[in-house]
Amino acid sequence: MRDVIIACDFSGAEQVLAFLDKFKDCERKPFVKIGMELYYAAGPEIVREIKRRGHKIFLDLKMHDIPNTVKKTARVLSELDVDMTNVHAAGTIEMMRAALEGLTRPDGTRALLIAVTQLTSTSEQRMRDELLINASMEETIAQYAANTKEAGLDGVVCSPLEAALVKKRCGQGFLTVTPGIRFAGAAADDQVRITTPARAKEIGSDFIVVGRPITAAEDPVAAYNQCVTDFL
Repeated sequence: MRDVIIACDFSGAEQVLAFLDKFKDCERKPFVKIGMELYYAAGPEIVREIKRRGHKIFLDLKMHDIPNTVKKTARVLSELDVDMTNVHAAGTIEMMRAALEGLTRPDGTRALLIAVTQLTSTSEQRMRDELLINASMEETIAQYAANTKEAGLDGVVCSPLEAALVKKRCGQGFLTVTPGIRFAGAAADDQVRITTPARAKEIGSDFIVVGRPITAAEDPVAAYNQCVTDFL
């Protein structure tokens, strides 16, 4: 199931479709992530258009609200036929179960549902000083992952540095989706807990989410192919 997901963090439909046009002659259609910026700018139609082009989609909206609201929102998202979507694990087991119920269609099919543990831009010091979480980063992520598994979800978003920890706590079949991927020697930008595609594979990531190292590359197709070579 391992795959590379391109984070298409663009501000509108025109930009993302122009970017995906670069891959139109590629035999392998990239799995793409649509985040909040693009979804709020272009709406559900951009999801439908990218699906029509043959791409798998991770709809990264990080739902986090009261359980009933999340359930109803997930029910709406189930109609978009995305391949993966997510919630915040901090929303509690009850909220995650509600999301799973809403996402599941009457015939029992659904997208993969994962939960964000801690954002890769969050350091342990910020978690302690600003969020008042006194447990370590590893302890917090392991507990959030265990809660996610108890809720019946498929896996978590975590940094690649915690993928092995999550697998140890929740089992090899529990998915780890890991942003914070950079090529060796590249700038970290606003990410804190990062690693390379090759190292993410060694650690046990199932999916890596790669944004600027591909989207801002001089040759995005070559950068994507390098990620595929290193990770798959």
